[in-house]
Amino acid sequence: MKTKTTTEQSYQIARERFAACGVNAEAALRQLDQIPVSLHCWQGDDVGGFEKRAEAGAGNGCLATGNYPGKARTPEELRADLEMASSLIPGPLRLNLHASYATDGNPMPDRDALTADNFSSWVDWAARKKWGIDFNPTCFSHPLAADGFTLAHPDSGVRKFWIAHCIACRRIGAAIGKRLQNPVVSNIWIPDGYKDTPANRLAPRERLMESLDAIFDAKVSREWNIDTVEAKLFGIGVESYTAGSHEFYLGYAASRKVGLCLDAGHFHPTESVADKISSALLFVPHLLLHVSRGVRWDSDHVVTLDEATSAILEESVTVPQRERIHVGLDFFDASINRIAAWVIGTRNAKKALLRGLLQPVKTFRAAEAARDFTSRLARMEDARSLPWGLVWEEYCRRNEKPADGTWLAEVKTYENNIFSQRI
Repeated sequence: MKTKTTTEQSYQIARERFAACGVNAEAALRQLDQIPVSLHCWQGDDVGGFEKRAEAGAGNGCLATGNYPGKARTPEELRADLEMASSLIPGPLRLNLHASYATDGNPMPDRDALTADNFSSWVDWAARKKWGIDFNPTCFSHPLAADGFTLAHPDSGVRKFWIAHCIACRRIGAAIGKRLQNPVVSNIWIPDGYKDTPANRLAPRERLMESLDAIFDAKVSREWNIDTVEAKLFGIGVESYTAGSHEFYLGYAASRKVGLCLDAGHFHPTESVADKISSALLFVPHLLLHVSRGVRWDSDHVVTLDEATSAILEESVTVPQRERIHVGLDFFDASINRIAAWVIGTRNAKKALLRGLLQPVKTFRAAEAARDFTSRLARMEDARSLPWGLVWEEYCRRNEKPADGTWLAEVKTYENNIFSQRI
């Protein structure tokens, strides 16, 4: 008989402890294996992309700070780094890809003329890994976004370009989804706004609404492409006003029946994104959660297992119809090892999902239904000390991924052997 490892023995103890609270740890592990997290390509190269123009790279409020060595410079390096990161992350993953990372085409067309053929190497790579792909128009870092306006621009010619780009991206999403037999979430975010107080708050939003209507009027397969729109409170250079506010996009998504993206860094620091999930699900067909961490401003820090992150992801797995919720990462930190940033952030996102799946929610809700708020609070607080970490260790073991405290040495070895060559 095979002797059980220490991890397996510890898991059995944890499993019994959760069972005593009415939670099936095995069921939680099975459910976690059905929730892919979309790994964002732009963490690996500081939102640079592969367009061969002087204007390429982060801009319009997208800024990765730091100069840690080893930034990916080519598609091959970026994919190698993603491979390394994914080797240290348990459970299913997807690739979150921006349009500015087009790799195939000579010459490469401008953004309004991109097709799925320009991303064939990414699709082939994802197919080999059995990953899905999510997709984003890149409405920044371009000469026609130099003044900070795109879909809400007062110039109809500029708006026409960005409308064409977003339609092209929706079609790319549908083509990729069909090729991989895995629907693509296509998410639209724009930087449009003002640094100082505007004189006319309505006009840019009217133009944005008209542009979005033109984008979504284009016939694109809903079977293979899931549309979402992403709000933002403010950013660098648009501190006073953003056309695409949360109120605008919530109303737009609900009235047009498109998905809504809630980015954890795009709200006031005291707002609870977790609290928005149940309300939005009543009115929109899909929710995309961009898991990030803002520090004082939308700074997109690496995700930690903090209260805000835990609340968002725990809520996402305890609401009904959670299959309508999609989870992606959105941060970029150039001050630390970029692969480590992926690993830390993604493992934390998955830990938060697991903690949500291990919550004795039926017990909480029974106390609430009985109006016994004392028991509700007591049991919620007691649940914080349940041994979920032992279940996480078992999840890593089953997925043949390193446990906490053991993976960093592999990143350091990769840094010494690979990053040191990127001069």
